[in-house]
Order: sequence, then structure tokens, then C-alpha cells
Amino acid sequence: MIAQIGLTVLLLWVIAYAWAEYRRAPLIGTVAVLVAAAGLYFVWLPAHASWLAAFVGIGRGVDLILYVWLVISLTMFLDLHLKLRSQTEVITALAREIAIANSLSERSPGVE
Repeated sequence: MIAQIGLTVLLLWVIAYAWAEYRRAPLIGTVAVLVAAAGLYFVWLPAHASWLAAFVGIGRGVDLILYVWLVISLTMFLDLHLKLRSQTEVITALAREIAIANSLSERSPGVE
């Protein structure tokens, strides 16, 4: 019972945070709310997780939850990696533009 209450508090915090961030990232906010709501459902009705796991061919409900968590985590890591790579490319392009602008402004007075 203590674990259920602790997990409920954490999942409710995730729902509140996702709801607050919904305007900045609607897709992420919606998915986070849905996943946390499913988490709440399975925290309070763990037998349903076992039934769903057996239905899809996985031995235990906790294994199903871990597999889904792994897929979600890997998807998030991939998304973060791609965003970081994109930001690095933008920063590199900006640094080149600044370097070119600085070199042109330094050479301009001498050319006249």
C-alpha cells in the first residue's frame, strides 16, 4: 500500500508537470499524461497488467511495464540526441557567420 501511494504521488506530479508544459510541447504533454494515467491504472489494478501481458504473450505484467518503459526511454533518448545534434549544427553555422562577419569588418578599413 505504501508503494502504491508513493507511485501515485509521483505519477500525479508527472501529470501536473505535463499539463503545465502542454502549451510548449502539446504532443509530449499529451503522451506524458496518457502514460502516467495508464501507470496510475496499473498501480491500483496490477492484475490487469498481468492480464494484458498474458494477452500480448509476455509472462508477467511487470515485464510488460518494463518493456514499455524501455521503449519510451529509448525513444526519448533518441529524440534528445537528435535535438542536441540539430542545436549543435545551428550553433556551428552561427559561429561561422560571426567569424566571417568579424573577418570582413576587420579587413574593410584596410582595403579602402
